[in-house]
Amino acid sequence: MFPRNAWYVACTPDEIQEKPLGRQICGEKIVFYRGPEGRVAALEDFCPHRGAPLSLGFVEDGKLICGYHGLTMGCDGKTLEMPGQRVRGFPAIRAFAVEERYGFIWVWTGDQALADPASIHPLEWADHPDWAYGGGLFHINCDYRLMIDNLMDLTHETYVHASSIGQKEIDEAAPKTTVDGDLVVTSRHMENIGAPPFWRMALRGNGLADDVPVDRWQICRFTPPSHVMIEVGVAHAGKGGYNADPAHKAASIVIDFITPETDTSIWYFWGMARNFNPQDQALTESIREGQGKIFSEDLEMLERQQQNLLAHPERSLLKLNIDAGGVQARRVLDRYIAQETAAGSTAPSTLIASA
Repeated sequence: MFPRNAWYVACTPDEIQEKPLGRQICGEKIVFYRGPEGRVAALEDFCPHRGAPLSLGFVEDGKLICGYHGLTMGCDGKTLEMPGQRVRGFPAIRAFAVEERYGFIWVWTGDQALADPASIHPLEWADHPDWAYGGGLFHINCDYRLMIDNLMDLTHETYVHASSIGQKEIDEAAPKTTVDGDLVVTSRHMENIGAPPFWRMALRGNGLADDVPVDRWQICRFTPPSHVMIEVGVAHAGKGGYNADPAHKAASIVIDFITPETDTSIWYFWGMARNFNPQDQALTESIREGQGKIFSEDLEMLERQQQNLLAHPERSLLKLNIDAGGVQARRVLDRYIAQETAAGSTAPSTLIASA
């Protein structure tokens, strides 16, 4: 089950730089491309002539041309022309609200009348000269809520990421979860501990000693439909921890945009934004590479977890205090689902349980 009346990250600009991109979002097969004046457009990935995927076509002068018989489509979903044929009377296919912002392309799969670009999740660090960003994309065969659970409970780092960011002190520091409307925050602070390998690298990247005790923090913020931003970092112990002067710490924001493909698969846009040494491209690439390896360690666990849950739908799962962030996030999502269902403001096509 997933919300539809919401903005999801669909792709990054480089993915539609040379040709149309076909991608399934919330059960909808959509083609993304650059229309007139380079503006992003999104249509149902279905040619009204013979049902071929429009994503197998090409763009010419801002018009999407089907790669099967040459039918030309407008950004509004209406047919424009076709060699030797009259096609103006063809019924329009669905057009989706789409926006390019913050280095991502966002799509709204629900009621198009409700698609307000002002409600796109703000990213204060994007396009800011004092910040650097590097990230990537994974396709994962799991329910998007399993990924939210994973990110809102970082206890798993001790075990899944033992060689990079995990350490036993994570287990020993109790998390705190709060809820403010749709915002769910789970935080964990650790004092006077050793820095794990990834954070030793980050300290060196900021010109700081990496062999001294540190204070470490993890502040996970969930907002619907499926965005998790995590403030993470370490500071030399005794310098103020999270509130330490930038000269004594290495801090970043882990970016997690989780876009449902189907009930049991997702597009996972991940990255890290930092505000130390933003001009150092080699450091950006090193962090991106390290983070990519860390996130790849989650893939098998999440996919195998999904397989187990599908094989045993009758089983009830235990809930512990460390699960509070994920539990509260699901409650927010359940509320969105109930509101959309009650209002009947979902997409006109058949739903795969939405919200």
